[in-house]
Amino acid sequence: MTVDLSFGPIVPALARDHRTIGIELQGHGHTADSERPMGLADLAGEVAAVLAHLGIERADVCGFSLGGLVALTLALQRPDLVDRLILASVDHRPDHAEFEHADDPEVARRLPSGEDFRAMREAFVRVAPDPDQFDAIAAKTSGMVHALEGWPDRALLSIGSPTLIIVWDTDFVPLAHAADMLRLVPDAQLAVLPGITHMEVTRRTAPVLALVEAFLDRRH
Repeated sequence: MTVDLSFGPIVPALARDHRTIGIELQGHGHTADSERPMGLADLAGEVAAVLAHLGIERADVCGFSLGGLVALTLALQRPDLVDRLILASVDHRPDHAEFEHADDPEVARRLPSGEDFRAMREAFVRVAPDPDQFDAIAAKTSGMVHALEGWPDRALLSIGSPTLIIVWDTDFVPLAHAADMLRLVPDAQLAVLPGITHMEVTRRTAPVLALVEAFLDRRH
């Protein structure tokens, strides 16, 4: 994924009132892959390094899908860096077995389509340091996510940042898991957007942007 593909319609609106920094993770967009294994702790460490490089002591952190997993990891590893936390399409206790049945129509409609993958590939090829690495990086990223076992309740209970959890009713995240996250994270809000699949998020700019702006504008 690239910043433009994930957040292109949202960033200009946020940038009117917020200093907005888009980070493309290892192997994504303009950022080259590394020979090291891909892990959430390392990716979160790279985000922390970007903030340090820019001289930013604390930031509101927003992540979607893999970026949301990294944002959650950052909040747990470096709570001193995270002011407000926005987790979009994040499952703290993923059940990967459900998505092994892609031939099931109910499962298939929640997965990226062939057109979605074409859009991802085209966006990657336009900006990647090595455009031929799309399949290898996609497999590497998928392998890391599918190996994720999730976090225990005590981890979520330790989050000190005000947190907005956003899920879609036709997505990878079961609504029961999102409700559990709402119960466990001490200062959390949950928004469930109807009729949106995982890859349609960036095509539905208005409701996502309205939620994010309202949450960022609410200060204690």
